[in-house]
Amino acid sequence: MTIARVSTFAFSGIEAIPVEVQVQVAPGLPGFTVVGMPNKAVAESRERVRAVFSSLGLSLPPRRVLVNLAPADLPKEGTHFDLPIALSLLAAMEVIPPAEVIGYAALGELALDGAIGPTTGILLAALEAGRLGLGLVCPKAQAAEAAWAADAEILAADDLRVLIAHFQGRQILSPPARPVAAPEARADGPCLSEVRGQESAKRALEVAAAGSHNLLFVGPPGAGKSMLAERMAGILPPLTQREALEVSTIRSVAGLPLGNVLSSRPPFRNPHHSASQAALTGGGPRGRPGEITLAHRGVLFLDELPEFPRPALEALRQPLESGEVVVSRVAAHVTYPARVQLVAAMNPCRCGHLGEAGRECGRAPRCGEDYRAKLSGPVLDRLDMVVGVQPIPATELSRAPAGEPSAAVAARVAAARERQRVRWGEDGPRTNAEAPIAALQPSISADAMTLAEQAVERLRLSNRGFVRTLRVARSIADLAGEAAVERAHVAEALAYRQR
Repeated sequence: MTIARVSTFAFSGIEAIPVEVQVQVAPGLPGFTVVGMPNKAVAESRERVRAVFSSLGLSLPPRRVLVNLAPADLPKEGTHFDLPIALSLLAAMEVIPPAEVIGYAALGELALDGAIGPTTGILLAALEAGRLGLGLVCPKAQAAEAAWAADAEILAADDLRVLIAHFQGRQILSPPARPVAAPEARADGPCLSEVRGQESAKRALEVAAAGSHNLLFVGPPGAGKSMLAERMAGILPPLTQREALEVSTIRSVAGLPLGNVLSSRPPFRNPHHSASQAALTGGGPRGRPGEITLAHRGVLFLDELPEFPRPALEALRQPLESGEVVVSRVAAHVTYPARVQLVAAMNPCRCGHLGEAGRECGRAPRCGEDYRAKLSGPVLDRLDMVVGVQPIPATELSRAPAGEPSAAVAARVAAARERQRVRWGEDGPRTNAEAPIAALQPSISADAMTLAEQAVERLRLSNRGFVRTLRVARSIADLAGEAAVERAHVAEALAYRQR
């Protein structure tokens, strides 16, 4: 009786859970069984492995072959179990030395001719393999992705024959080159200079970018709300290497392409307003990440905010506050990071022309009240800034000079972010939007705090609204290069709390 072992991983959220693939070849009726809570894709691995062995000129031993995926009480899903099952079976058949594969984890989908295809979660698996002191066997197409895990030995092959030759010592695979993290050049995306006028809205966009504050633009159709929001990505500072690795890990788990460069550009996700709750927060039978997770450390832009299904918007309340989303299903219970900056846009009413004489519908102003009622108070309370955007007259639009370019605004935003990094430290809040009130209070002048306290009563702000106002005021002071938050900074922040 022969038993061989190869390591691999199961994924729960952005956590890689070690799994040991144990293969036993024992006397008994010929058969090939996979146990250990495999889903259908994993159970079908036996047929793919059987076909691959036939293409290699190998036949399964006329014995009982049992594959156990340990721990047996952990659900297993995905086609990446093909490669570890094949390698452990080859070791059990002594086609390759069992001792050669014992120190590796493997992931990859097998084609019927033995080709090793890409799969999800390679970067996450490589990082966990390095932490456990294991090497990683992966598809050659994903070698660059795996190589970002500097602590793991990477063996990348495009065919099972190549791996067999390597472990037999007949053809040694060279490890992929370690990638070098280099600052990524800012893409030639939309520039703020294309926005004519709208100085107050552009100021609000800059303040929101400086502190990563949630922002809502309200105005009639064609006023430039979406145009402004789409330029947020161009003024945000690049991700640090640690943040870029975190974002890339999420993309790897979601099966999105990574390429050969670790992107330093913050994510910008723009789902359609027909998106479901599961699409926004994550879910489905396998508990996949949603848009709020794919936008982690970046911007989630929700255009036509009231048109989103109300349950989907309500489901965003907790993630926007806590920075993580818990997806609970019968077969899955996973936690994903969701530290995003929400930027949204909406019309004042369904027809979009509330308050415009001769253009508003016959139900005004009732139509505006009904339209705004689609957004609950708790959702609105999580928006740090609400800014009205009015259309620019055609004469001004055609004659106004070009606005300030995104690069100039981005420089000021980067300087403000650097002040926050120095203030909060490497282990503190990443931006002002995450700072607790206890950390904000020492830098707020007595006069500014008095104004904020008075505004709580007059504007009937919630405790959350009070704290978020102080956070926005802190960002305004950072843009001005001021060490203390003064009364003028709080006054501007309160102007953005209009409802």
